[in-house]
Amino acid sequence: MKRFIQPKKIISLCLAVLMLVLLGGESVYASSTLPYDTYNYDYREYIHLTPAAYIPAGTIKGEDLTYNGESIGRFVTPQDLCEAEDGNIYIADTGNNRIVVLNNKMTEVVNIITTFDNNGTEDNFKQPYGVCVSEAGQIYIADSQHNRIVVLEKDGTLVKIVENPQSESLEDNYVFVPLKIAVDYADRMYVIAQNMFEGIMVFESDGTFASFFGTIEVEISLWEKFWKRLATKEERAKQQLFIPTEFTGIDIDPDGFVYASNIDPNGVQGVRRLNPKGEDVIKKGENGNVGGDLQIDGSTDYAGPSQFVDVVYRGNGIYSCLDRKRGRIFTYDHEGNLLYIFGGLGTQLGTFSLPVAVEDIGGRLVVLDATKGEIISFAETEYGRLINEAVSLRYEGDETQAVELWQRVLELDENNELANTGIGKAYLTAGDYVNAMKYLELGMNRDYYSIAYRRYRNAKLIDNASYLLTGAAVLIAAWLIFKQIKKKKKGGAQDE
Repeated sequence: MKRFIQPKKIISLCLAVLMLVLLGGESVYASSTLPYDTYNYDYREYIHLTPAAYIPAGTIKGEDLTYNGESIGRFVTPQDLCEAEDGNIYIADTGNNRIVVLNNKMTEVVNIITTFDNNGTEDNFKQPYGVCVSEAGQIYIADSQHNRIVVLEKDGTLVKIVENPQSESLEDNYVFVPLKIAVDYADRMYVIAQNMFEGIMVFESDGTFASFFGTIEVEISLWEKFWKRLATKEERAKQQLFIPTEFTGIDIDPDGFVYASNIDPNGVQGVRRLNPKGEDVIKKGENGNVGGDLQIDGSTDYAGPSQFVDVVYRGNGIYSCLDRKRGRIFTYDHEGNLLYIFGGLGTQLGTFSLPVAVEDIGGRLVVLDATKGEIISFAETEYGRLINEAVSLRYEGDETQAVELWQRVLELDENNELANTGIGKAYLTAGDYVNAMKYLELGMNRDYYSIAYRRYRNAKLIDNASYLLTGAAVLIAAWLIFKQIKKKKKGGAQDE
């Protein structure tokens, strides 16, 4: 079935645009001059155009930055960036074999690390692919083509080198090529390595390889199993290999849960939330999908699954995923609800050629583009702020305080199902089941609507229990009296 934008939603968009014009400033720019669509999906999986949650706020280029009075030159195929506890930004400038450190506003170069002292010998990097900074301020670098992880202090002093991991679970000829890295509060390293399908590699703080973590299981259909049994040896060799999918990006939240992105060929789950046991505990929302764009029949703009290459945890259960296929950022809440979508491919400000990494820096979302060699920054609009704050309040259990924010969201986007659901849940918590059912129906939330209806029914039964019991008692008494009278009449008739 072909899905389309409903006419009434186009009218709603026009009203939203008018409201944004009245609000002025960034919101006007967000709705009138963006080089891409901002949209979401409703319960029926129709595309629903929305105001912009984030708008382009600037571009950072290497050639515009100086260090010691000289230009640092263009970033060449950069692959990763992260924010440290002190606010500094670390960029893995892969093609230039260096780590560039910027201040928190990304306006000045704090340091450039190209070499380090390795036991009296000057050592360097070869295509450093990933970078992260621990809570203690140590820099972890995935020095991919040197097949190692290099750990440095802020001043560039070598702490340790992790290389050539040993384990019975690794093949004898295994070549360690680390790509992305994250570090938890205990300084355990979680490493995504090239051609490592068993999962994320976990190293202890001393650099010892500990285990694999969060392996993605690939399901084979009964039909594929059937044909695999009938196929000849040559035919099986030509068939697709059913091997687990590699992870592409990684982040860790303050509670130690690992968020890891992957490219899902089915477009259903492009990100996982792994608990300390490596079990995926992510929630998938009403659509049962945390894989980016939904598959729309007959559409050319949205055909084919999204390809998530990175994920960033932003706090209060909110996380954003970067889709390299269409250059979009998809943001979800802790229940797996899709909050908003923005971004695109192109040459204009706010679009990308090859996005590879996303980070939340001081409330702004920034995306690293490997082909352009640029960092593109996005600022929060009023629409985005309202959603982020409302979701944060709900995450903290304060549904009532979130109602005002959701109502303001509806002023900008009257068809926002999440806002209607949020208001409905608040009424449900307050015991106003009539209004709860009204908003939950608008939010197309069947589960919570059923809860509200059940509570409304039970409340009505309790409120009317005395009348029902009195009525039942009267009916029983009348029936007994009638039965007694009938018995006396029958007895009198027999006496005659």
